[in-house]
Amino acid sequence: MSDRKTVLGPLELADGCWVMGDSRRPGGSWLEFRAEGLYRHVPAAEGELIPWSRVMLVMGVILGRGYPSRGGNFTMLGLLGGLPGFKGRGGGHLFMTLRHPYEDRSVHFDRHPCWYTSAEVVLLDELLTQTVAAGEVHRLADVDWLGRMVARLAPLTPRTYGGMRKAVTQARQAEESAEG
Repeated sequence: MSDRKTVLGPLELADGCWVMGDSRRPGGSWLEFRAEGLYRHVPAAEGELIPWSRVMLVMGVILGRGYPSRGGNFTMLGLLGGLPGFKGRGGGHLFMTLRHPYEDRSVHFDRHPCWYTSAEVVLLDELLTQTVAAGEVHRLADVDWLGRMVARLAPLTPRTYGGMRKAVTQARQAEESAEG
């Protein structure tokens, strides 16, 4: 896994592009954030490109199989996935609502053999959510922009969901000020 400045939970900078999941695992599944869209790498099959223009309404991360029983970002296996005996197991899902045709999609990725903190995962989830809500989903393919956002968010450890939402909002505002 990359150093902590280029990682936010399952999102990492690998070979000059942002990927979600363990892109170094032989025969693994991961997602690549490309200029034209989200590219899904799957073992023993041709990948799938989901154009950014299709992503609408929501984009979020869940670790583990299925959906958590009481909301949140982790299923039981997702919580255990970084512990000895479970390392790298359970994978994760990036879920989103797509248009043309309208559908809810969940795309799988393999997790890294390490622990993701809940703060990292929730900050990543909130970053994705706010970026899509702002109509800027294409920015996820901007290596520099996403790198600056990860660098701002990765060292933070807010204790509440409200604090995490505020941290992402402030990071996005700081980035807009720096650009403008």
